[in-house]
Amino acid sequence: MTIHTLLAIGLGVVALIIIVALVRVLPSHREGLPKPLEVGIGFITNFFDTLGIGSFAPTTSLFKAWRLVPDERIPGTLNVGHTLPTIVEAAIYITIIRVAPVTLISLILAAVAGAWLGAGVVARLPRRYVQIGMGSFLLIAAIVFLTNIFECASRGGYCGGTELGLEGAKFWFAIAANFGLGALMTLGIGLYAPAMILVSLLGMDPKAAFPIMMGSCAFLMPIASLRFIRFGAFSMRAALGLTFGGIPGVLIAAYIVKSMSPVAVRWLVVAVVLYAAFAMLRSAMQRRPETTVP
Repeated sequence: MTIHTLLAIGLGVVALIIIVALVRVLPSHREGLPKPLEVGIGFITNFFDTLGIGSFAPTTSLFKAWRLVPDERIPGTLNVGHTLPTIVEAAIYITIIRVAPVTLISLILAAVAGAWLGAGVVARLPRRYVQIGMGSFLLIAAIVFLTNIFECASRGGYCGGTELGLEGAKFWFAIAANFGLGALMTLGIGLYAPAMILVSLLGMDPKAAFPIMMGSCAFLMPIASLRFIRFGAFSMRAALGLTFGGIPGVLIAAYIVKSMSPVAVRWLVVAVVLYAAFAMLRSAMQRRPETTVP
């Protein structure tokens, strides 16, 4: 049995676990069926997610623009709602893009460990702390996006190396970095963009980032989601909307569109990320009573 077969089985198991967990708590969430707008957001954000852009920042921006989810519940809703579409992404890209097995498994496990430690903390944070944390890290993400765009432009549009695995100091640095990125996922900070930049800077083929980042998210998001579900720190209706719209978005992007100009799309994402960051920080600066998730 190959490592890719084991990963596929693992993806099936975590998908089943998250479905069962949602079904069990569904009666206690009487929010009704997802609105067409929430399903549409799921479709659009997961469509671009499959192309390597990431879904957390765009989803946060759209939630803020239409005031669909309370700020303190956004991290949990992002993790719960995007879990199943991300598992579908991972199943596709782990199969079609090869990465050194030790590197792939180690980075996935590091991200899962980071998420497990982070979710229990974030789920209990007051609204203002979540707003400040998300706003600050989204600003950092925007700067990272811009840096990557300009670096790629200076190299004629190409960034990265040709390696499919890591060894030595680079390997351990990547482990530590992915652990941190896994923890940040529980704050609603997407892993995709930082992971793509990390892989490129360490001399790996940028394409290797897809199974690494999607595999990491596919295994860590169910772990984080279970803790958010346990604390009720998410919006069931919005999460189901992301899921119902997200899976078709993933399939269309992966099998029909397949690729698009990454530079053009990343400029769009920079604008989206900046909007989300300033919206979060502006909300945090407004005087209102501190609230925590029940």
